[in-house]
Parts: sequence; structure tokens; C-alpha cells
Amino acid sequence: MTCLIKPTEEADFRDLHRLLDVIARERQFLAIFQAPPFAQSQAFYRRVIDNDLCQFVASQAGSVVGWCDILPCHGEARAHVGTLGMGVLPQMRGQGIGHRLIERALDKALKKGIYRVELNVRSDNTAAISLYQQFGFQIEGQQRAAYRVGEKHFDGLTMARLSGLHSVADNDEAS
Repeated sequence: MTCLIKPTEEADFRDLHRLLDVIARERQFLAIFQAPPFAQSQAFYRRVIDNDLCQFVASQAGSVVGWCDILPCHGEARAHVGTLGMGVLPQMRGQGIGHRLIERALDKALKKGIYRVELNVRSDNTAAISLYQQFGFQIEGQQRAAYRVGEKHFDGLTMARLSGLHSVADNDEAS
């Protein structure tokens, strides 16, 4: 059965909230351990739609099975920067859904003037790191003990992707 990748619609809000909760409760991939109250999530999703922000869902048999968003950073000096967040239902992973979601999100982000995309990922999430690297994301730093689940700490990685631009530091090195 194929997945449809499409922009988030109001009809997706309940499924999207349930999906967020399932992934949060895995306590492996997100910084939260459960989804916020539905009303809070609904307001967030409505803001995404009302402001034509970059968020896509993967839908299969009428149910949302994954999402990816690239949300703009605040401040005029960072108007070209977005933060990537995503998730795919556990039983749907490894089927290329995440790849297709990121592809669509990056395309729209670039069209909206976002050409630096950042993300944070737990260092033990090797499948996600590999996926991000396929899209040109590079590790820019390590955050020691950035995540805590129970009494166990996990390092985080900051990753970013630039589309067609280099930083001033890159230009200085080339001189």
C-alpha cells in the first residue's frame, strides 16, 4: 500500500496528535515523553496551516503515519533558518516514508527562503543520522548529556544543511 505525502490539513489534526503521542511515548526520539494536550497541538497545527508553514504528513489508508516539518526560526538575522522535526510510526519505519517526507519539506522550505535547516538528534539514533546525512546534513556539534530518560543520559548531535551557501568562515578558509 502506498503512502500519500501531502501538506497538513485540518482533517489530519487528530491523527497527527496521536502519532506525536505514540512516538513521544517511545522515549527514544523526541524531547517530550507524551504529546501536549490536544487543544495545544490543534492551535499549533492551525498556525502551521494559517501561515503556510512547511509541514507535510504521510497518509496511508486515510490515517497519518508520519510527519515532517521545517519551522522558521525567530529573528530577522535568522529568517533564512528553519528547524526540522519529524516522526514516523514504528511499524512504518524503514519503508522510505521519512525520506519522502524530508524531500518534500526541504523543497518547500527552500521555496520559502529557508536555506539553512538545523536539527537535533540523539547520538544513538543512527538510522535518523544516516537519513539526514543522505540529504547533506552534517554534524556541527555534540551536546553531552543533552537528553535524559530516567537516570540514563544520552548525547545529542546538532546537524545542519546549507543549500547553495557557505558561511563566512568557509569563505575565509578558501581565501
